[in-house]
Amino acid sequence: GGPGGDAAPGTRISVVPGGERRQDSVESGLSALSPDIEIVLVHDAARPFATTALAARVAEAAERHGAAVPVVAVPDTVKRVEDGVVVATLDRGVLALAQTPQGFRRDVIECAYEVLTGADVTDDAQAAELAGYEVAVVPGDAGNTKVTEPLDMDIAVLRVGATPWPGVAARVGTGSDFHRLAEGKRLVLCGVEIPFDKGLEGWSDADVATHALMDALLGAVAEGDIGAHFPPGDPRYEGVSSMTLLDRVVEKVRSKGYAIANVDVTIVAEKPRLAPHVVRMRESLAGALGVDVGSVSVKATTAEGTGQEGAGLAISAHAVAAVLEMSGDSATRGGSR
Repeated sequence: GGPGGDAAPGTRISVVPGGERRQDSVESGLSALSPDIEIVLVHDAARPFATTALAARVAEAAERHGAAVPVVAVPDTVKRVEDGVVVATLDRGVLALAQTPQGFRRDVIECAYEVLTGADVTDDAQAAELAGYEVAVVPGDAGNTKVTEPLDMDIAVLRVGATPWPGVAARVGTGSDFHRLAEGKRLVLCGVEIPFDKGLEGWSDADVATHALMDALLGAVAEGDIGAHFPPGDPRYEGVSSMTLLDRVVEKVRSKGYAIANVDVTIVAEKPRLAPHVVRMRESLAGALGVDVGSVSVKATTAEGTGQEGAGLAISAHAVAAVLEMSGDSATRGGSR
């Protein structure tokens, strides 16, 4: 019936004990099949978004070719790394990412596991390959993602519109900030100092991007804005690093029982060019937030010559933050550091 759907009428479901390794569990499943089963699909429970259409494609190809695996294209440039350095750039045009379900004629997969004789494999298609069978490929599904990390679970929860525990809710906050540029100031964005002949004016270090993010986080948990928590003019915050203030905001979010799911920051500046610094800015925020860098987006854009940003007189920033309400020991899931 697809993700979250019921089994078709007449479907027989049997539960068999798994094993220490993947192939041990698959062999247990194979041994429990009734003799009339001719096509076998093996699927990872960690991929909850596989569709019936995908399963049908795999089953049809398995019946025709003996073995079939769904694949998707590799979206990024792939590097081969040895001892911490890049030694080659691989041709991603001949590479593919394998998914499940993977399909086989029953005689093929049973023979493959007989030939395997204890060798470790990462998927069942590899077992068929080692046994000398050709494995056909069919188009996979980009939405058929695998849940392996805490962030994957958070995304899965949002995709299905459900929550991992009763009463758990997702909340979103937005924030924005604006600071004028001035001579003789350091330009700090997302905790990273950017080489430039001007910096931002402000009572703290005037990190406009981090200020927008703090407002977004505070907004997500209905705790006002940074002006209420760190008033301008207060000598305790004169020249203070905004990353120190961000630490306090993160503590406030967690104290209210929320974990940070992901954040998105957009910086509007005509100059300097910020693209070369985006990776460091994402890493800086991820460290402060206690999340994986994949949960942090930082984008830079210009004002196309309009307004004070376009005239090179100021920089502004906008941010969105999503948090998940947690309970008990789960309150720090995805948010401890």
